[in-house]
Amino acid sequence: MSTVPTHCDLLIHSGDVIDGTGAARAHLDVAVTGDRIVAVGDHLDLHVDATTKIDASGLIVAPGFIDAHTHDDRAVLSGPDMTPKVSQGVTSVVTGNCGASLAPFAGREPPPPMNLLGDASWYRFPTMREYMAAVEASPPALNLAPLVGHTALRAAAMDDVYRAATTAEITHMEVLLDEALEAGCIGMSTGLAYPPAVQAPTGEVVALASRLAAHGGIHTTHMRDEGAGVLDSIRETLEIGERAGVPVVISHHKCSGRESWGLSRETLAAIARARSRQSVDLDVYPYVASSTVLLTDWIAGAERVLVTWSAPHPECKGRDFESIRSEWGCGVEEAVERLSPAGAIYFKMDEEDLRRILRFQDAMIGSDGLPHDTFPHPRLWGTFPRVLGHYSRELGLFSLEEAVHRMTGVPARVFGLTGRGAVRPGAFADIVLFDPEQVADEADFSVPTRPARGIYQVIVNGMQVWRGGEWTGARPGRILRRDRAED
Repeated sequence: MSTVPTHCDLLIHSGDVIDGTGAARAHLDVAVTGDRIVAVGDHLDLHVDATTKIDASGLIVAPGFIDAHTHDDRAVLSGPDMTPKVSQGVTSVVTGNCGASLAPFAGREPPPPMNLLGDASWYRFPTMREYMAAVEASPPALNLAPLVGHTALRAAAMDDVYRAATTAEITHMEVLLDEALEAGCIGMSTGLAYPPAVQAPTGEVVALASRLAAHGGIHTTHMRDEGAGVLDSIRETLEIGERAGVPVVISHHKCSGRESWGLSRETLAAIARARSRQSVDLDVYPYVASSTVLLTDWIAGAERVLVTWSAPHPECKGRDFESIRSEWGCGVEEAVERLSPAGAIYFKMDEEDLRRILRFQDAMIGSDGLPHDTFPHPRLWGTFPRVLGHYSRELGLFSLEEAVHRMTGVPARVFGLTGRGAVRPGAFADIVLFDPEQVADEADFSVPTRPARGIYQVIVNGMQVWRGGEWTGARPGRILRRDRAED
C-alpha cells in the first residue's frame, strides 16, 4: 500500500471494496484527493482527516462501470447529465459503435443507422478533433472513449454508400481515419450488417483496420450476420483482425432468430480457439431483444417487434408493430415505409444463449442503449444493475466480484483505458457505491426509463455526480484518449 496521507478530499469508509480485478471483496476504506485514489486500507478513517466523508456501511465500493458499447456520441452534448448511465453506476462510455459516430461527417442527412444519433443538424463535425473539442468545451458528467465509425467514414468519403468503395475513396477514408486516431480515438468500429456498409468487401475493412496498429487501436464490429450465418461472420471478423494485425471486439454477441438458437455453443468455442493466436473479445447486453432502426428485413423472424420512435408517426412509439400494421390494414413493407424513419425493438434471442454468452470468460457488459429513442429499449437505463441483480445475485451465473470485473477491469484492459477500472492507489477516482442486496433494474419494456434501485453514489474523477437518487450538477467527464492515458 502507498504512503497513507494525513488529509484527503474524500474518504469512503466502512464499505466492502470490490477492486475490479476479480479478487474477493475486502472491508477497506478509500481515500481520494483531486481526481485520484491516494490510499486504500483498513481503518483509514481513524487517522486520515477528510474534507468530505462518506459512510459506506453495508455497501459495495467498486470502480465505476465502463459501458463497453454505447451510442452516446450526441448524448454527451445534448444531455450532459447522462442520467441514464450515471444512475446505474456507469462512469465511462465507449462511443461510436456499429460504424456510427458523430464525426467525421457534416452537412448532409445521415444514412441509417447513423440517424440513431440525430439528424443533419447534429452532424456538424468534419473531423473527430472538432467533435472532441466540442465535448471538452462543455463536458458531460462521465468520461467517454471514442471510436470512429466506418460507416461515418464511408458517408464522408463516398457519394453513394450502397456499393463497394473505389481505391480513391478508400484512400480518402484512410486520411480521415488517421486524423481521428491522431486526435485520440481508441479505434474503429464497423456496422457491416447495415445497408450503408454491407457492400463493403472484407478487403476494404482490412485496408482501414490496418491503419489502427500504428496507433494501438482496436477494431470493434457489429458483424454482417448475427443469425444463421453468425459462424461465417465470426470467421470474417477473425480474418480482419489477423490480416490487419489488430485486436478485435465482437459487439453485442448474440444468436438472432429462432433458426440460430443454440449456435452460441459453436460461436463461443470458435472465439475461445481463436484466442490462442490473436486478441479477440466480446461484449453482451443482458436482454433477449435487440434494438436499432426499423428495417423490413429485420422484422422477419422476430417473435415480436415494438416501435421505439417514428418521425412521421410519433404517436406510434411504444406500440406493437403488428398492431399498427393491422390497424392500417397494410403489409409489412408498406407499414415500415409509412413509419420510417423509425426505430424498433426486436425480440429474437433465446435466454439460454444469452446466459451462455454472459458466462463466457471475460465477456464485457455493454448497454447498446439508444438515448435518443422516444420509447427506448430498457437496456439504456437498466443494463448494469440487471447483471448485478438478476444474473449475479438471483441466478448465480457468476459471483458479484466477477460481475464487477467484467464491467471494470476487463474493458479497461481491452480498450487501453489506463488508470481506470480499478480501486487502487494511483487510479483515477471513478467509483460507485451500491447495495449488493438491493441493486436491480427497474426499467422494463413497458416503462423503459425508470432509474435502477440500489445505486447510492457515483464519483467521476473525484467528484460526486450521482447522490440521493439524482444528478449533483457536476460535469467532470473527460475524453479518454488511448495515447494520453496516465498511470
